[in-house]
Amino acid sequence: MTDITMPKLSDSMEEGTILSWLKADGATVAEGDELVEIETDKANMTYEAPAAGTLAILASPGETLRVGAPIARIGAGPEAPAPAPAPASTGSAGGAAAAAAAAAAAASSPSPPVVGERSSADGNGAVAATPIARRLATVHGVELGTLSGTGPRGRIMRADVAAAAGIALPPALAPAAPVVAPAAPPAAPSPPADGVEVRELTRLQQVVARRMAEAKATVPEFQVQTEVAMDAALALRARLKEAAGEGGVVPSVNDLIVKASALALRAHPLANGSYKDGRFELHPRVNVGIAVAAQDALVVPTIVDADTRSLGAIAAEARRLAGRVRDGSITPPELSGGTFTVSNLGMYGMTAITPVINVPQAAILGVGTARATLVRDAEGEVVDRHLMTLTLTCDHRILYGAEAAQFLATIRDLLERPLQLAL
Repeated sequence: MTDITMPKLSDSMEEGTILSWLKADGATVAEGDELVEIETDKANMTYEAPAAGTLAILASPGETLRVGAPIARIGAGPEAPAPAPAPASTGSAGGAAAAAAAAAAAASSPSPPVVGERSSADGNGAVAATPIARRLATVHGVELGTLSGTGPRGRIMRADVAAAAGIALPPALAPAAPVVAPAAPPAAPSPPADGVEVRELTRLQQVVARRMAEAKATVPEFQVQTEVAMDAALALRARLKEAAGEGGVVPSVNDLIVKASALALRAHPLANGSYKDGRFELHPRVNVGIAVAAQDALVVPTIVDADTRSLGAIAAEARRLAGRVRDGSITPPELSGGTFTVSNLGMYGMTAITPVINVPQAAILGVGTARATLVRDAEGEVVDRHLMTLTLTCDHRILYGAEAAQFLATIRDLLERPLQLAL
């Protein structure tokens, strides 16, 4: 017997929600078969069977459980029916009659019940229903006493409850057919008397809200800010666009910032670290997360080894990851391992952003738009410049003011002399 518990599918996962079972209750599964689809704090993932045998489902679709909680078990094979009790005496006519009756009842039984669908009566014994049928009835508000069961001896089955509730179930359970049990419909929000609309948070929004609140409550953060003259960087991007030609991948301003940040992180190891369990962890790889606005939340995929990638490779990877975020196909490994984050609202015309740290990272960079401004140069002449505001939010436990200022100054210098980014 193999117990299956809620797996930890990402480094930050604390609980998961069963979306659907891809094998039927009672089905025979092989090791490596896709077994269940689980919603995590970062993405929807499919979990494979860790062993071969007969599946017994313990958690229904829609249930949210902590990591490590049991969700199913896999037996060595189909469970054999319990043998009939032996008669007290081989010569007893009553014992022989009882054995004959038991054999006749077994022979007349239309089919053995599916694992997990054994009968159970309510407290007064008036209603016999399977455990799954009872759970479905509770979810959909169906009174079991009003139903006529189609199971053995009138037992109420899952299909009976589904028919009464007016919901569709997949075809009859069979080991080869994936089963996607219907999730309970979301409860309609009840607007307050004053007409204010109330919306429930999605699971991802709940996780983001909890983590942001934890970060603000537990991280002693501070900000440093600088202005970057982006004229040379914008000119470099224009030249790269010409060189790429039609259909080529052209680095965006954000790609230039990611590359500059990655090189600066390599030069300032503390900024590429984290504060965890009362100590500093300095990461050997520079993995830059990029904040991407999804449909209902902010998702941060990771560009791994950004310091060693070319601008073109960073641009291609950033587009691939952003596309996977927006079409919902992003996976937990693509969202994990970040050592620093860039959050850019410049494309929306915002002049500055003060972002919240992505715990346990040491810092996060907020990026505003490159805006045309009249400034005085070193000779006192008024000239046109495209200035961009960079705001670095830091964890004061690992970065102090001078270190943060030096790190941000390195990013600024790289962007104002951008040929270094192309080397």
